[in-house]
Amino acid sequence: MGVLQGSVVFEPRLEEDPQGFVVCTFDAEVALLAGVDCRDLVQETRTRTCRGGVRGLHLRTDGGVGSLVNCVHGSVVDVAVDLRPTSPTYRLWMTVVLDDVEHRSVWLPAGLAHGYQALTDTADVSCRINRIHRPEYVVTIRHDDPELAIPWPLPVAGVSGSDGEPPELAVIEPMLGEWFGALL
Repeated sequence: MGVLQGSVVFEPRLEEDPQGFVVCTFDAEVALLAGVDCRDLVQETRTRTCRGGVRGLHLRTDGGVGSLVNCVHGSVVDVAVDLRPTSPTYRLWMTVVLDDVEHRSVWLPAGLAHGYQALTDTADVSCRINRIHRPEYVVTIRHDDPELAIPWPLPVAGVSGSDGEPPELAVIEPMLGEWFGALL
């Protein structure tokens, strides 16, 4: 699926050398030229997930959060779902493989639900956000919601314990206008 309104995939240039490689995985100037104001990134979180494990789909109910996501070890398929009712890509989803080979990262603007599945034995994901994490505003929707029909590449080996038994999108959809109505 294509890129969602406002999202940006960054493809860095890898320079190999006799010891391995050097790669710049974050450049604020490049991000700003792509329309991403990274001066507001205030927090970074890392997660480790085992092969087949899924985290998400998470979203924030207090206006959303912008996230710059990359995989620092291993490989994941990263998934975002546009839940901004006024967006031309509303209810569409996109996937991008993030790994420690290509070193790409993806910017996901506020109003997108976000999740990923580990494709390697372990995968470490780094997520820089533009608002301090507030767990009381985090909502999860089902990764296997039949209306979204996201094709996870591996059988799901487990979900994050904090995700519990999340609802399907239809349950929270009536609140999306209040949470993200004006976002683009």
